[in-house]
Amino acid sequence: MTEEEVRKKLKDEINSQISMDRELSDEEVREIIDRTVIGNGRRMGLSLEMKQRLSRDLFYSIRRLDVLQQLTDDPEVTEIMINGYDTIFIERAGHLYKWDKKFESPEKLSDVIQQIVARCNRTVNEASPIVDARLENGSRVNIVLNPVALNGPIVTIRRFPEKPFLMEDLMRFGAINEEAVSFLKNLVIAGYNIFISGGTGSGKTTFLNALSDFIPKDERIITIEDSAELQIVGVDNLVRLETRNANVEGCSEITIRDLIRSSLRMRPDRIIVGEVRGAEAIDMVQALNTGHDGSLSTGHSNSASDMLSRLETMIMMGMDLPISAIRGQIASGIDIIVHLGRLRDKSRKVLEIVEILGYEDDVIKTSTLYSFKEEGEDEKGKIVGRLLAEDPLSHTEKLRAAGLM
Repeated sequence: MTEEEVRKKLKDEINSQISMDRELSDEEVREIIDRTVIGNGRRMGLSLEMKQRLSRDLFYSIRRLDVLQQLTDDPEVTEIMINGYDTIFIERAGHLYKWDKKFESPEKLSDVIQQIVARCNRTVNEASPIVDARLENGSRVNIVLNPVALNGPIVTIRRFPEKPFLMEDLMRFGAINEEAVSFLKNLVIAGYNIFISGGTGSGKTTFLNALSDFIPKDERIITIEDSAELQIVGVDNLVRLETRNANVEGCSEITIRDLIRSSLRMRPDRIIVGEVRGAEAIDMVQALNTGHDGSLSTGHSNSASDMLSRLETMIMMGMDLPISAIRGQIASGIDIIVHLGRLRDKSRKVLEIVEILGYEDDVIKTSTLYSFKEEGEDEKGKIVGRLLAEDPLSHTEKLRAAGLM
């Protein structure tokens, strides 16, 4: 018998022993699995290593996320991409690999998908085939089903470290230098509104987490996210809000816009919006302009200037305003844009720190405070460069008011 046939035979026998009358604990299920594997293993001549592997895999299949559990437990795996039940890719150390395991059937993958969404009170089916969810360890999950996904269910899992990275970690990785960290720390403490921009996989959420660690611990912080990912620690007065999709049971949709508006009535010192993607940009910018200094958010863009253009477009999606009014709102609401990038050697770095000077002559005026200058490559192909200071900060009023100048 092949290992796959052995696994199927053992699983059928284990399922026949699991009582449907009551919910068994994980320990009871493990005992049934171990007893079945050991008893059959003697007759089949299975090695100790194979018995251990079968016990683990069968427990994962019955009580966890099946073949995915091994990947979600591996701290070196940062991304899991499932293209149908029989094709799985992973990202490890910035490189993509095809994994040698697969789900035993399309039905098993569907079971795992429903298990994931049920745990965070979400629904996904043919009528509503796209959903964002999260795992218990905080990993972000995006699911797309048929008929939208033509080659089977597509599941993408972005895994975050169990212990959030701090700025010291990012400095050690070479993403930012000590001078820029000290500068940004003072800006956060003083209450500058900071927007983090970057492309997919550039480390925006990681950087937002690290930056939020500088917020004074006695302040009231409200986080707003599509799917809760932020790992803010050490703050007692922390309120975490998450959107909700509409479902067939009559629950109405609760959007980022709804949560931002509601958060303004919760007496926040700071509002952190995990990511601005659409019409909620107008609510975020208005919140920045109504006394919630020191707030943070992120968005997708190719550069700091491109982020300003995207914000204009997103605001127009939410409200019909003259472009001059939109640019004026952005210029008065956002103080700093930190732009991140993922370079060709797969490293993530701060590429720009830009100050918003104001709105003048129909243009949002900016000043580059820091920019990354590439100097070449080392013998291992790693990019060598430095984040260099350029123009000094112009708007120092908040720093002065906070006694940091």
